[in-house]
Amino acid sequence: MTSNSESRTDAFPVSAVILAGGRATRMGGEDKGWVQLAGRPLIDHVLDRLQPQVDEILINANRSQTRYQVLAPVISDDNNDYLGPLAGMQVGLAAARHDWVLFVPCDGPALPCDLMSRFRAALTPGTELVVAHDGDWLQPVVALLHKSLLPSLCRALAEGERKIDIWFARHQMAVVSFADEPDAFINLNSPAELAAYEARLLNSAIDPQQGAAL
Repeated sequence: MTSNSESRTDAFPVSAVILAGGRATRMGGEDKGWVQLAGRPLIDHVLDRLQPQVDEILINANRSQTRYQVLAPVISDDNNDYLGPLAGMQVGLAAARHDWVLFVPCDGPALPCDLMSRFRAALTPGTELVVAHDGDWLQPVVALLHKSLLPSLCRALAEGERKIDIWFARHQMAVVSFADEPDAFINLNSPAELAAYEARLLNSAIDPQQGAAL
């Protein structure tokens, strides 16, 4: 069997950027990456899922930078205005070592373990970005972008664009459905949603690191 590292190298190297730069207003302003789930911060769950799939990890953070720096190199937005995920994607594309850059949120503890393999399978000549879909909705902060998109993104931000889906629509995009993994992009935007998900994990004896029944 081919190892994860061999399969990554044979395909192409990938950088990943964990987006942790938001205000988290619905989480009472608490830095979402450090919110606890099953005794561990959300950022740890994300790293567990991400590390076997990529060749470089960066964290986009506008606060708690020293704390995040212990886990991975930290990059901050070019301004202090919390312009949203597009600003994190801008600095991520600029800082990443590799031509393809995977973006994921810091509060995605159930990210698919086959995220990159399914994204790779969706690439065809001319594809500039790949985006996840949960079966009902596009998940624009779970996306694979080529570094050649950086000039376009810089222009869009300079023009005042803040909506990811509108900017994505300007480019050759592939969409990958993860409808078979209903928890893959679970939304944990409030303490109530976090508590409900944690209770469901515990009640169903699901290991949040593995996403499978114990």
